[in-house]
Amino acid sequence: KRKQILSSVGISAIAIFLLLKGINQYGDPIRWIRFDDVSQTLMSFFNITKYPPSLQYLLITLGVTILFLAWSEKWSGKIADFFCVFGRVPFFYYIVHIYLIHLMALVLAELTGYGWQALILHKFISRVDELKGYGLNLWMVYLIWIVVVISLYPICKFFDHYKQTHKEKWWLSYL
Repeated sequence: KRKQILSSVGISAIAIFLLLKGINQYGDPIRWIRFDDVSQTLMSFFNITKYPPSLQYLLITLGVTILFLAWSEKWSGKIADFFCVFGRVPFFYYIVHIYLIHLMALVLAELTGYGWQALILHKFISRVDELKGYGLNLWMVYLIWIVVVISLYPICKFFDHYKQTHKEKWWLSYL
């Protein structure tokens, strides 16, 4: 029953996204454009506003996520256990990963000659002239993402265990 409800909600959200995007009039400030090249048209179609989150952004991301939840709900084994740890401490992971990635960005800036002080930003990073050219290739970003997730697993597992053994601390449920 639950899987059926989740599947229906996920498919409905994706269908509403496709309808609104197809109409090209409501739900996102960016209109899509038809190009001669199919891949450019697809990129334009899926170019949606994340900040602030538009209705279309919420529909497609939550729709896919809810469908994935319905599909993966019965998974078990070591891989499922690995991801469940993060699911039990999501806010804790979110806060810790921001600080870790910021620290890594400061180190990268220093090692690549930009200086860590350049990352003390007073305006959006793309408008800071001192940081032109700063960054990594996409494959490196994915590699760092994997390293961050794997490296935060032990601390998240520890915190998960701490939460389970200290249920009297009500505030832990928010982390």
